[in-house]
Amino acid sequence: MTLLIDGKKISAAVVEQLAIDTKAFIAEFGVTPGLAVVLVGDDPASQVYVRNKVKQATAAGFHSTEHRLPADTGQAELNALVEQLNNDPSVHGILVQLPLPEQLNEPEIIRLIAAEKDVDGFHPLNVGALASGIAELIPCTPMGCMIMLEKTLGDLSGKHAVVVGRSNIVGKPMAALLLQANCTVTVVHSRSADIEAICRQADILVAAVGRPEMIRGSWIKPGATVIDVGINAVEKDGKRRLVGDVAFSEASEVAGAISPVPGGVGPMTIACLMKNTLTAARQQISA
Repeated sequence: MTLLIDGKKISAAVVEQLAIDTKAFIAEFGVTPGLAVVLVGDDPASQVYVRNKVKQATAAGFHSTEHRLPADTGQAELNALVEQLNNDPSVHGILVQLPLPEQLNEPEIIRLIAAEKDVDGFHPLNVGALASGIAELIPCTPMGCMIMLEKTLGDLSGKHAVVVGRSNIVGKPMAALLLQANCTVTVVHSRSADIEAICRQADILVAAVGRPEMIRGSWIKPGATVIDVGINAVEKDGKRRLVGDVAFSEASEVAGAISPVPGGVGPMTIACLMKNTLTAARQQISA
């Protein structure tokens, strides 16, 4: 029987522990961790993400604020808001929801957020710290994947991990974390030769490519652990539904363990954002 890796259940346990840790933090320092979420425009998926993030922040015991800006917001206006949040001592974590409207420069905004408040883990200083193995603020989706893997497999040492996708948000930091966990890591991407054969070698397969059901059951080594990061809206039988980057029904017949979509990595990403917010607050209080 293939084990279903329940991201909802694991994330609920993470947030429950965070609530305990947050109470202790507030009691010790008299400060409530603060998370500011910035949403530009009215993208439906982004609105759902932001709503869930604010809900989880409240559950963890944080002070959470939302800043909603119209889709035609200019760079100077967004920059000014980020600078304001950088200088606000009650805000310990800043999240600017991506993607941004096309007139806005995402790299500029990522660099502008104070590194110590960068709870997404995307600032160049935090990226460099991750590559060096000393990061405190780690990109949330890869962190969530690692928690799921360690809950499922325990020690990951010596396992061959294949990461499908090389994005700055998931693929590259995922590979760095797997290396730190003593895996042998291969990253495949659009220019890789014979991707199917490489995937079939994986003890751990992390799919983060953004293509619906690209990875078939025949690509998976029997007994492998599969983490599906993808979330894609498709039309099936006249209905709109969400699917991952892995063909779930095929893969679940082969894999030893697999995360579903939805209900897998998504909840873990939000829980890890909360972990980063408390970490950021601790760092700033002790600075």
